[in-house]
Amino acid sequence: MWKTEEGSTGRLIQLCLGYFVFYVITGVTVKYFLGSADQGFPGMHDLEYLVYSTIGGNLLALAVVLVLRWYKLQSNNSVKFLGMNLPVELIYIIPSGICTAVVIPTTTLMYTLPISVMVAMVIMRGSIIIISRIIDAIQIKQGILKKRVYKEENIAVVFALLAVAINIFWGKGGGFDFIYNTAAMVILISYITAYFIRIYIMNYYKNTRGKNVKQDNKGFFAIEQISATITMFTAGLILYYSYELFGSHNMQITIFREAFDNPRPMWGWAVIAGLAFGIVAFFSVFIFMFKGRTATFAGLVNRLTSLIAGTAATLIFYISFGGKPPAVEDWISLIFIFIAVGFITIAEKKRSAELKALKEL
Repeated sequence: MWKTEEGSTGRLIQLCLGYFVFYVITGVTVKYFLGSADQGFPGMHDLEYLVYSTIGGNLLALAVVLVLRWYKLQSNNSVKFLGMNLPVELIYIIPSGICTAVVIPTTTLMYTLPISVMVAMVIMRGSIIIISRIIDAIQIKQGILKKRVYKEENIAVVFALLAVAINIFWGKGGGFDFIYNTAAMVILISYITAYFIRIYIMNYYKNTRGKNVKQDNKGFFAIEQISATITMFTAGLILYYSYELFGSHNMQITIFREAFDNPRPMWGWAVIAGLAFGIVAFFSVFIFMFKGRTATFAGLVNRLTSLIAGTAATLIFYISFGGKPPAVEDWISLIFIFIAVGFITIAEKKRSAELKALKEL
């Protein structure tokens, strides 16, 4: 029942189910740990939880790729470096890992700025959908992507963007006054730029495999994860010692240091909660890099799954912990999401038939 072939619709469904389940767990735990202490929750600061959950998620992902030796990438070619034969793909996978190290903290930092949570969600989810479509257009023009984007995928993009934007037009979006805030704009631009580069690299790797060279997604993930871990560890050290190094005094840096110097009573559980975030990373990357699909399709599948999981997490937290229920605009948004899912389902059937005709499946 669970045995599926690489690149098949069955494998895609499995990845989406895994992504959905662990994204829901991640969403519920975030709400729990950031809940008000007055209501019986840990009441952690966003940045404190980011530190603990990132440690847990990163350690899990790093342990898996090292223990299972996924880092032995199947390469198009190798280059000599310090007497070693290294995969030529390291030249761009390592930068992808650096971009991942930027994406992880900026995702959470977006919620700590003077910006509506709904607006932040729209930007983060909408930008990935738009970025994915732009990357397909670029790589088709470059001759890297040989497939065309189906009209159903383009229609799904429209409905997906309507779904993520509905909270601004229906709910209390809060506007876009944050564009006048320097910190907010630096973090926003960093997030979008890093994700653009990362998704471009993923699809460049996927679309440039040589003849009879396996698309080694596990190897890509392993090298990217190792690179991201080294980058975040280095950046963390610099931030922690920034007072001593640069004489910098900043509230965010103070909270970051205190997370280590005076850890919260439930910090260990926050690290464990971060394990779900680490598992999400596997499913997320494997969906983005799904064999034989366009960036537009993969980006839509990734974001739509997260949108549905986000609503499910809100509903579960409401039922289990007495949080706020999904708002009317969340349910309206869900309707647009399912319409988008309907169109990408049609696109998937067409793509699957196309790949089978080309004997790529």
